[in-house]
Amino acid sequence: MLAIERRKKIIDMIHKEKHIMVTSLSERFHVSEETIRRDLEKLEKSGIVTRTYGGAVLNRQINEDLPFTTRKEMNKELKQDIAVKANPLIKDGDTIMADPSSTVCEFLRFLNNKKNLTIITNSIKYLYEFVHTKHHFISTGGDLRFRSYSLTGSIARETVNKYNVDVAIFSCKGLSMSHGITDSNEPESDLKTVMVKQAAKILLLVDHSKFDKVAFVKQFEFKDVDYVVTDRKPSAEWLNFFKKQGITVIY
Repeated sequence: MLAIERRKKIIDMIHKEKHIMVTSLSERFHVSEETIRRDLEKLEKSGIVTRTYGGAVLNRQINEDLPFTTRKEMNKELKQDIAVKANPLIKDGDTIMADPSSTVCEFLRFLNNKKNLTIITNSIKYLYEFVHTKHHFISTGGDLRFRSYSLTGSIARETVNKYNVDVAIFSCKGLSMSHGITDSNEPESDLKTVMVKQAAKILLLVDHSKFDKVAFVKQFEFKDVDYVVTDRKPSAEWLNFFKKQGITVIY
């Protein structure tokens, strides 16, 4: 088994078990404990695990479903930088679907220079914050998730399925070449997969800290994404990867 395949299986295991031991992994994969320690060191550098005595635990920061009020203050300047860079991708009169992430919320604040936008969202935070905006907001309705101020479930999916839009705008917890685009919240991720199908263009807004990270649940495929907007130039490996995927990168 190749090292990258072994680490992928280790990631799958730690997402299920939350804590893993070097000795048991060594026995399972028929490799030395030193090899497993090197695997865990690489996963720790990627932000997926935190090493402990004799093993590792799942990194809570990347996998924990933090409240919106906490997330909105994290890396705020980076989010604002991304918002400015992504602004030209939105045109007057666009129809938009927007996920309930704090990064997308920051982006919406920078759209006052646009006219006649229609924004469909499952965020109740946006409905409150932009109540006096000149743009037209449509709520998906659905089941309320208090921590994230988001609406999910069958009602939200039915609403999303009614509309075809110009642009869908998302963020995420992690980007991984092997594991894809991931987040910590399964109900919201499920709704995003529906939004993707209804949009002509997909924007993914992510700061540099999200690269080479893996969170709990996969959202959608890289092949679905048209633009990645980030705060700094990605590595040459990532730029080459995006090029092969047909994704335009703005940084």
